[in-house]
Amino acid sequence: MAKGQQNEKKLKPLLQDLPAGYLVDAGWLVARKIDRKSIFNYERQGWLEKVIRGVYRRPSNDVFSADGTEDWRRTVLSIQHLMDWSCHVGGKTALDLAGFEHYVSFEGVRSVHLYGSTPKWLKRLPTSELYQLHTNSLFQSEDLGLSGLGEHGKPSATEEPLPRTLIQSKPERAILEWLNELPDRTTFHSVDMVFEGLATLRPKLLTQLLKDCRSVKVKRLFFVFADRHNHAWRKHIHTDDFDLGAGPRALVEGANCTRNIASMYQKNSFSQILKWTPMAREPYAAQVALLVRLLPVIYEKKMCLP
Repeated sequence: MAKGQQNEKKLKPLLQDLPAGYLVDAGWLVARKIDRKSIFNYERQGWLEKVIRGVYRRPSNDVFSADGTEDWRRTVLSIQHLMDWSCHVGGKTALDLAGFEHYVSFEGVRSVHLYGSTPKWLKRLPTSELYQLHTNSLFQSEDLGLSGLGEHGKPSATEEPLPRTLIQSKPERAILEWLNELPDRTTFHSVDMVFEGLATLRPKLLTQLLKDCRSVKVKRLFFVFADRHNHAWRKHIHTDDFDLGAGPRALVEGANCTRNIASMYQKNSFSQILKWTPMAREPYAAQVALLVRLLPVIYEKKMCLP
């Protein structure tokens, strides 16, 4: 068989497996017996376009956005469904996608939080600043509380010619992932504003996730916000069912959290707590002010937050 015919024979399944606008890396192409010379020829003929070195996209007539930032969905779908990387969209991004963002942005998603394994080239993309990468170690079960998965934790099968369903955290998992970002990568005020809208969380799934969660800090923080907002689902979740650790845990330097959640709600004056708290200085001063308003604490017992 002539080389041209061989290339044409390989091109047909490539076009079937790689939808327009989606991307793959050289390893994915080579695994389909498409050598690097053929890749070069496909690029020259316009069947593929190079995104960065070793990463290619099948050209599309679609206009994603002027700066390419809205193309993040197809990038993540390509990683999840075509290249089979075990990762999911989680945390604040998953909450935004579920409609729980407090401030509506007209600029689209400003950051994409990905949990799990991702290709190294993701941080070399022109839009690399969009992607915030996290390990998937917060929970014992990698798949609990995820949507977009089918049997055996694989992406959901679809009869559509291209994958459209992101594998992402359900709101119950996403809020716990986001709480794990406190206090260094998000603010108490931001979490509080979003938590106010989480009235439809499912207590059964929350219970499973809290039992599966490895972080005492995250579980204690969850109950602080849950008690503050007291949504209808709160009465179905009992703190005694979970391991909340023993003794105070440091959240930020100078502030600890007691296991006794009820004690956080005893009243103390704002000025007394600020005097007692060494973290009430820049750059933490603004956050401490929000924290104290948000989480009244009793300083006779050691300060609050796991």
